[in-house]
Amino acid sequence: MATTEFGHTVRRWRDRVSPEAAGLPVGGHRRAPGLRREELALLAGISVDYVTRLEQGRAANPSVQVVEALGRALRLSGAEREHLFKVAGLVPPGQGTVPAYITPSVQRMLDRLTGTPVAVSDAAWTLLLANPLYTALMGEYHGNDRNAVWRNFLGSGSRVRYTAQTRRALEVDQVSGLRATANRYPADQRVRRLVAELRAKSSRFAELWDSGTVGRAELSTKTIDHPQVGAVTLDCDLLSVAGSDLRIMIYTAEPDTEDAERLALLAVLGTQTLVG
Repeated sequence: MATTEFGHTVRRWRDRVSPEAAGLPVGGHRRAPGLRREELALLAGISVDYVTRLEQGRAANPSVQVVEALGRALRLSGAEREHLFKVAGLVPPGQGTVPAYITPSVQRMLDRLTGTPVAVSDAAWTLLLANPLYTALMGEYHGNDRNAVWRNFLGSGSRVRYTAQTRRALEVDQVSGLRATANRYPADQRVRRLVAELRAKSSRFAELWDSGTVGRAELSTKTIDHPQVGAVTLDCDLLSVAGSDLRIMIYTAEPDTEDAERLALLAVLGTQTLVG
């Protein structure tokens, strides 16, 4: 019963979120004013098939991470988020776990930055939300690759260009940051599993973790090697929200430069692939 109610709830709330409110393009004929399943799946970082099965009651026991991601994509209030967890048969994450809730006020601010690549991560560097321009710039991340530490030590890496020096600085920064998060949230089992897996599978991570190395990477400028538009050099700023451990990463281009032109081209192309 809970799963069926969960599916009905997701469908009902999907219908009330407009593509414009979610920062998505509105092209083509739409049978309903709300988000399509493909759009909800994109915003939540899960597969369309899984969204379909959840809505139809054919998938049981969604994880805390999936419910949290759907709640963010659906722009839920705090009370609505709690209700979504309840109908999923889950207890909302409480104190002692890494916060992953994006408040409506922060969400509204992010929705207005449609011409700027923006991504929001939690304190463990797991991607919570990425606007369409960020996805066009960096590509889509799925599964474990949504965590930047896992991605850089064990996964597919990223489009950001690194030298040996900046790569080491990034590794040290990520390990020391994840150590601080693990110490701040000792009850978070997801963080503990992440650290254990990284230590077991990456000798480099284990070396840095066990040595207690502390450092901070310089984020000011990054060059992204994009497969369609080429190299794009952008300023990178990391913002924090008062009372939250959320990390908001914003990329901007110097006005009237080739980088600004390439970023504008990406805004038009989106995630489509160019063909010759």
